Amino acid sequence: MGWMKPVGSMEAAAPAGGAARGGSFVVRSSGPLQGTVRAGGAKNSVLKLMAATLLAEGTHVLTNVPEILDVEIMADMLRALGASVSREPGGRVVVDAPAAAELVPEAPYELVDRMRASIVVLGPLLTRCGHARVSMPGGDDFGGRPIDFHLGGLGSMGARFETRHGYVEGAVEEGGSVPRLVGTQVVLEYPSHTATDNILMAAVLAKGTTVIENAAREPEVCDLAAYLTSMGARIRGAGTSHVEIEGVDELTPTTHSVVPDRVVAATYLVAAGLCGGEVVVEDARIDHMTMLVRKLGAMGVVVEQRPTGVFATRAGRLCAVDVATLPYPGVATDYKPFLVTMLTVADGVSIVTENLFAGRFRYIDELRRMGADVRTEGHHAVVRGVPCLSGARVRATDIRAGAALVLAGLVAEGDTVVTDAQHVDRGYEDLAGALAALGARVERR
Repeated sequence: MGWMKPVGSMEAAAPAGGAARGGSFVVRSSGPLQGTVRAGGAKNSVLKLMAATLLAEGTHVLTNVPEILDVEIMADMLRALGASVSREPGGRVVVDAPAAAELVPEAPYELVDRMRASIVVLGPLLTRCGHARVSMPGGDDFGGRPIDFHLGGLGSMGARFETRHGYVEGAVEEGGSVPRLVGTQVVLEYPSHTATDNILMAAVLAKGTTVIENAAREPEVCDLAAYLTSMGARIRGAGTSHVEIEGVDELTPTTHSVVPDRVVAATYLVAAGLCGGEVVVEDARIDHMTMLVRKLGAMGVVVEQRPTGVFATRAGRLCAVDVATLPYPGVATDYKPFLVTMLTVADGVSIVTENLFAGRFRYIDELRRMGADVRTEGHHAVVRGVPCLSGARVRATDIRAGAALVLAGLVAEGDTVVTDAQHVDRGYEDLAGALAALGARVERR
């Protein structure tokens, strides 16, 4: 199973929220793409940064914040916890966090069920209030993703947990008039991104020094650490597997710009690989996508850093390659639906291995409806490239799967209709508009 996370300690997620938005994408075969787009701020960073505002009383300002559904859900979460949140023009989000005594340390089911990332409020609430009650997470439907790593790490710092009535209830048992987590060594069984974020946020106000071993190394973890450091936290080693946090007594609000979204950037690079042409993602960070760029290069896509941004083009038919997902800096699981889509029309046979999440091949049935030749067995998929896909009515099962099906429609004969488009809204500000600006034939309905 390699790096595969264990399954079974958390129920399968309910469908993501925002169902009222619904809608669909209508996609038609498109010729070569041309132009420049922006990735915008990273979803997988901004949600954690918003949670981190709970750590300090006062006014926090986040810039380069994407207008996506998950940001709206997290804003509602912060409001439920006692903060006030407003969006201003130009991608600014302002959060006024209350004093600890005025926080409401309970994350309600109706919000957590809509987005798994809501679990990252657990660490800030515990370290700031001494107790917290958080509903078990929901979110994208691609297999169980347990929170054992979160509870184990926070538990080693002095929190005690009970799970009842669908909620995780935690309390800090360290003595004193104000209960406070205590720094310790936390060894993660798996370099979980959200567990690293949760423990990192809890540790900045803990007593003493916390060491996280086998920490996640994603750029979004570094972004969170940079934000916390600007608030007065003492953190060393972010971006490595060994992170040290020296707890402080208090933090102060600040302003921070969200790192660009490497997964959204990858979406547009893959679109260029599928359709040909020349695309520039002007705010992309190529150093955040090293392994992806290497795989795209092996498939026949030229990706390079230019003064105007990250440039992508393709010459000739795509080539088959083998892909295996691994923790960063390996190929991210979020990239895999895009790469599988490319391989369905590549020359040759590829083997794709999912080492991170069980159940994340569910969108492949939708690709088969479009004529893809893909066979799955366990956490492996064998992809035999075909000359062309055929348009069909398909369903988005999660954010990246939905985006991948839109990309598939760009190289399919006839019309492709991707339903349940609200999933895509959770991670893309305007996917149809961005692709259309490059010359793609995509409409949102």
